[in-house]
Amino acid sequence: MINKPPPSIIALDGPAASGKSTLGRILADSLGYLFFDTGIMYRAITWIALQRNLDLRDETVITELAKKAQIDIRPPSKADGRPCDVILGERDVTWEMRNGEVDANVSVVSAYAGVRQALSEQQRRIGMRGRVVMVGRDIGTVVLPQADLKIYLDASAEERAKRRFDEIIARGEKADYDEILRKVIERDRIDSTRAVAPLRPAEDAIIINSDKMNAKQVFAHVMELCK
Repeated sequence: MINKPPPSIIALDGPAASGKSTLGRILADSLGYLFFDTGIMYRAITWIALQRNLDLRDETVITELAKKAQIDIRPPSKADGRPCDVILGERDVTWEMRNGEVDANVSVVSAYAGVRQALSEQQRRIGMRGRVVMVGRDIGTVVLPQADLKIYLDASAEERAKRRFDEIIARGEKADYDEILRKVIERDRIDSTRAVAPLRPAEDAIIINSDKMNAKQVFAHVMELCK
């Protein structure tokens, strides 16, 4: 029996807090692939806009920024917990763009059609190098419809809110489950109803509902698919 190599391009989509990033990172580590959560590109554009004091509500300005920004995602160069390097031009901004102000504004930026189109082209360029696990909400449908393996990781809003609540409590911080659930439901509404690249499974994606599965069980299932 001839063993097939694992799929070179893996697209991993799903709603917010479904566990995509956790699964994607473990999967990429196991395969020796680049882990690329495409959300970091939208964070990068948001960070640049904030640094330049641009009006985030001005879609034209932010779209032009996304078209001109040169972003690259590379394997991690430092063992400081980063899943990858985020490079703007020649500057490493991996940790700089991870702050509360970016968190509060990235959903506005990521909803712009022009921004999504500009960044999808950059994501596609990186993804086509191969040996990548790319995570997002429109990878299998828009960014890399030619991906070798497409997975849509789903879970109920209640389950996803509970997981996020538990994570926050585990860090010793305060959390309001009802408020977290409200935000999860609202994010689902925004992602699934936007005019450009709405959240939905690709027609040939394998849908995994993880409501009754833990992270290890989901990972084991996906590894079997890779074989």
